Amino acid sequence: MTTVSQVLLQKGPDVWQVSPDTTLRAALKLMSQKKIGAVMVCQGEKVVGIFSERDFARTVAEEENLALDTPVNKLMTELIFYVDPEKSMDDCMALMTEKHIRHLPVIQNGHLTGLISIGDVVKEIITEKDISIHSLENYILGRDYNQ
Repeated sequence: MTTVSQVLLQKGPDVWQVSPDTTLRAALKLMSQKKIGAVMVCQGEKVVGIFSERDFARTVAEEENLALDTPVNKLMTELIFYVDPEKSMDDCMALMTEKHIRHLPVIQNGHLTGLISIGDVVKEIITEKDISIHSLENYILGRDYNQ
């Protein structure tokens, strides 16, 4: 079973971050440039929140006069669920489903080491299932099931 650390090896360790006082405009611009759905909000080395497209959309729907110079800490999600690098993709999927979240920070020894998205998790689970199906088909048909 694939672990978070294996996914991060393929994906890379880049985690895009902003500070709590970064403006919405700057955070959204970064997310657009990097083609990502969320950024971690950090005060120095400490993770203080996560800001996602979902946070922005929900706030825009509720507040008529939202200014793009508003600091991101006014919209960010402060309650953060995270995983350690040895968790499986099934563990991540279960947590994301239970908590209705799309991004999971990866924290090891108190340090942010990565960020995985629901897309990363689904892609890996599908790959694992495809490999299992292929192996079972080969076994049933009497072929070399290591192919």
